Amino acid sequence: MRRVPRATPESLPETMTHTRTTDLLLTALAPAIWGSTYLVTTNWLPQGYPLTVAMLRALPAGILLWLLGRQWPGRGWWPRLLVLGALNFSFFWAMLFVSAYRLPGGVAATLGAIQPLIVLGLSRVLLGSAIRVAAIVAALAGLAGVALLVLTPKATLDAVGVVAGLAGAVSMALGTVLTRRWQPPVPALTFTAWQLTAGGLLLVPFAWWLEPPLPALTLPNLLGMAWLSLIGAALTYVLWFRGIARLGPGAVATLGFLSPLTAVLLGWIALGQTLSTAQLAGMVLVLGGVWLSQRAQRSVAAHVPGSAGSSDRARV
Repeated sequence: MRRVPRATPESLPETMTHTRTTDLLLTALAPAIWGSTYLVTTNWLPQGYPLTVAMLRALPAGILLWLLGRQWPGRGWWPRLLVLGALNFSFFWAMLFVSAYRLPGGVAATLGAIQPLIVLGLSRVLLGSAIRVAAIVAALAGLAGVALLVLTPKATLDAVGVVAGLAGAVSMALGTVLTRRWQPPVPALTFTAWQLTAGGLLLVPFAWWLEPPLPALTLPNLLGMAWLSLIGAALTYVLWFRGIARLGPGAVATLGFLSPLTAVLLGWIALGQTLSTAQLAGMVLVLGGVWLSQRAQRSVAAHVPGSAGSSDRARV
């Protein structure tokens, strides 16, 4: 019997490689834009209204996308959408703000950087995805890179902040995997509209009960909110959920390392902050981790028929 040579990433058709590269670049735009959130929040938004800001970031974006798509979810989808809206937005953003308030920014970002490792484990359990040693090494390299980028020797720990940071990472990881598992037969724009709307609606009562009314908004406040909602939510999450559908959670999760990298670069460019040798080394580790992760995921896509990156069903 003639032996069929095993597929390798190098042997994939050129058109498939180009398509995957395009999908990766478009998906990577999302965490790169999210890296601007800290700069926009601290310089353009009123302070002390985290839940209200999160609600105003999600709900208008969801409604706008729904007006573009104009498709209602089926009755059986509402429970799933509420779960996804909570995991990807409401609960995740709430935990993110708690950890940011109680921990130094570097510690909070480093806790969030464990998400790709959690995604690998959950993908194995919920999706049956193979776990490659290279993918684990890539996730650890990216985690170390983020630590070098943002941690300082004076960083202190707070138990509540650490628990919130870990809970946020688990929430986003589970939301990422379930977004892949629960793929409705609709475009990514519509699926994103449903999730953002559900997440925004879940935040409304908490913002109403737990925070005072917003003060009169200035022009910079309005511009900051417009950026976070239209670009930082509507556009980025369409690209993010599209990437999950086309590439799979394992390939997408490590792209999140680009968010703290972008934040550090924006601080250097816009605020005149200096870059240390450790931060430069962290950038190299982050980019190396992302590259190694994508190579490992391409290998999985080449060896497993119907896996993420090769399934027509996942292309929405």
